[in-house]
Amino acid sequence: MAHISKPDMRPANPRFSSGPCAKRPGWSLQALEDAALGRSHRAKIGKSKLAQAIDETREILGVPADYRIGIVPASDTGAVEMAMWSLLGARGVDMVAWESFGSGWVTDAIKQLKLDDVRKLEAPYGEIVNFAEVDFDRDVVFTWNGTTSGVKVPSGDNIPDHRKGLTICDATSAAFAQDLPFDKLDVVTFSWQKVMGGEAAHGMLILSPRAVERLESYTPAWPLPKIFRMTKGGKLIEGIFKGETINTPSMLCVEDYLDALAWGKSVGGLEGLKGRADANLAVIEKFVAANDWIGFLAKRPDIRSNTSVCLTFTDPDLVAQPEDAQNAFAKGVASLLEKEGVALDIGAYRDAPAGLRIWCGATVEASDLEALMPWLAWAYETQKGELAKAA
Repeated sequence: MAHISKPDMRPANPRFSSGPCAKRPGWSLQALEDAALGRSHRAKIGKSKLAQAIDETREILGVPADYRIGIVPASDTGAVEMAMWSLLGARGVDMVAWESFGSGWVTDAIKQLKLDDVRKLEAPYGEIVNFAEVDFDRDVVFTWNGTTSGVKVPSGDNIPDHRKGLTICDATSAAFAQDLPFDKLDVVTFSWQKVMGGEAAHGMLILSPRAVERLESYTPAWPLPKIFRMTKGGKLIEGIFKGETINTPSMLCVEDYLDALAWGKSVGGLEGLKGRADANLAVIEKFVAANDWIGFLAKRPDIRSNTSVCLTFTDPDLVAQPEDAQNAFAKGVASLLEKEGVALDIGAYRDAPAGLRIWCGATVEASDLEALMPWLAWAYETQKGELAKAA
């Protein structure tokens, strides 16, 4: 590799974190001036804003009219846990995982819920489980987009329309960026701070009529904490899905989510948001194709995420190094870029293989990624030079 000078152009926004993710372009605190601060979330204004967040989510994502959408505590994690603790146990379950968050749900099913009939279907980082092997007459829990591996489900084709089990899908880094076939999904969860760049601590829980039927006909053997309870007297608490949240939400965060949704509509709704994420991924694909020292963790293009894009260093000299040395190299590259102020928080997730993770969701500008790419080459060469000196 020829010597690379430090690039002149810098990204206007160096925030490429995979969560919380970059705010939408042009965002400022002024966007929150209409927040219902100091008011009860149960007052007319609070209920109105919460209901608006639900209605606009339905509109942009194309959620069917007979699906319920609720705002729940504790981000995407809270929404997934709420679904698992409330719905699982009625029949056997297939737990499907190919990265750390999916593996976390496996642990919950086996070690926390201690379910009797659990099948684990797992794949290593960069690969995906063969969905043809999943039994959809059982309940199934899976991520749509593996945030820590950059691997997504290519389609819902393997999920049958007529299935006996429920499909519980953690879609937090897929919502607003990828097609979610709601007719194939009984539970869909996501959080505001991912693709739309909202603020943390609030989750979204979307339930199909089949999921509601399970809630109303099945009572788990274990006690449920208050923040997980969605039924009373064997009937769904409908208020939860009209903006009457279980606990107190942050009206400042609600206002920020409403601002993000308004921006999403302004760029063309779901198709516009998906297009922006696809264009961002294309910038990195072009760079990877031109440089043989870097590659995608997800080698198959059809399963490659357009949001949490995970990269590995493919230089044979680095691949031959012990795992600790590879991790140190990757962290060194990320640290160099952060010191230069051109890329923040792009190190690979702690459990993932050594490399980089660059968020490419719709709130990121393609021009910033284009400006970042030469910096990746510079940081790589600089870090490799340091390695050679140490040797």
